[in-house]
Amino acid sequence: MQQGPDDARLDAVASQVGDALHARHAMLTTAESCTGGWVAKILTDIPGSSAWFDRGFVTYTNQSKQDMLGVGADMLAQHGAVSEGVVDAMARGALQASQARFSLAITGIAGPGGATSDKPVGLVWFGWGRQTNGQSLIRTARHLFVGDRDAVRRQAVQTALTGVLDDLAAG
Repeated sequence: MQQGPDDARLDAVASQVGDALHARHAMLTTAESCTGGWVAKILTDIPGSSAWFDRGFVTYTNQSKQDMLGVGADMLAQHGAVSEGVVDAMARGALQASQARFSLAITGIAGPGGATSDKPVGLVWFGWGRQTNGQSLIRTARHLFVGDRDAVRRQAVQTALTGVLDDLAAG
């Protein structure tokens, strides 16, 4: 299959992430829900990525978020999987369950189903974490993307990787 311009753009950002992590001798871990491991896949497509990519968690169900990342059942019940609190817990849990200094977490509604009146298709929450002086610092963001399932997921991957670059530039 031929790559399109969007794929080339994702590959370029993934390479920038890898170069920046490698330059800092730092590792990244991912915790993905609606992107289904796409971020981990695009990063590990890069030769030598084992020098800066520790592991990826694909936590598609609520149970997997609890089992693998320590997301609280009460938080999931109260706020739902697509929420700021859950993405924060995912980013923290990924850091705790890995050897990485940086994490990214993604949870959202890619569609076409699964939406509610307050959580439309295209709603995606992101969490970027980093270990600094023994503390986990987490930054979250909410985005509402447009398009079909593939478009929402592709935009989420792009946003997630760009957020990692922002964190790496900040420290």
